[in-house]
Amino acid sequence: MKQQLRLSGSGGQGVITAAIIFAEAAVADGLEAVQSQSYGPEARGGASKSEVIVSDEPIYHPHVEHPNLVLAMTQKAADKYFIDLREDGLLVLDEQLVPKPPKFARAFRIPITKLAVEEVGKPLFANIVALGALVRLTQLVPLEAVRTSVANRVPPHTVEPNMKALRVGWDAAGKGMEKQGMGAFTPKAGAGGAR
Repeated sequence: MKQQLRLSGSGGQGVITAAIIFAEAAVADGLEAVQSQSYGPEARGGASKSEVIVSDEPIYHPHVEHPNLVLAMTQKAADKYFIDLREDGLLVLDEQLVPKPPKFARAFRIPITKLAVEEVGKPLFANIVALGALVRLTQLVPLEAVRTSVANRVPPHTVEPNMKALRVGWDAAGKGMEKQGMGAFTPKAGAGGAR
C-alpha cells in the first residue's frame, strides 16, 4: 500500500500544518511517511502545497508524482495542483472557495471553510476541518492517532476547538460519502498507487 496526498490552498490556510499532522499520525500508527512542502514567494495569499506519502513499505522516492488524492482549498490551488492527479484519484474541494471546479470524474465537495466558521467559530480552523475529512475519506490512519498528533502540534489553548474542527470534518465527509453512496476512498493499483 502506497498513497500519495497533496494538500493545497493559499499561504496562511494551514495546509502544511495539516499535512505534517497527517504524516505524524501515520508514523505513530506504524506506517512509513514522508512530508514535503512548497509555496510561492508570498507568505500569505500565494498558492501553497504540502504533500504526504504514506506506505507500509520503505519510501525510496520522497516526492509525489501522481497523487491519489488532491485537496484544493482555493480556486488557484485547484487550477494549479490537480493537473497530475491520477485518473482514479479523488479531488476534494472547498465548496465555497472553489466556485469553478476542474472537470474531474471523482470530485468531492465539502464546505470546509464555511463549516470552520459556523461550527468552530473561526476560518483558521479550516485546515483541521479538512484534515478530519481526509482522515475519514482515506481511512489510512486512525482518527485517534490524528487526535494525538493535533494535540501535540497546536497551541495548548486551541486544543479543544481543534478537536471540534477535526470531528466536524470527519462528520461532514461521512455525510457526503453517504449521500454519494461511496465507501472509503481506495484507488486501484498502478503507477503511483499500491505496489
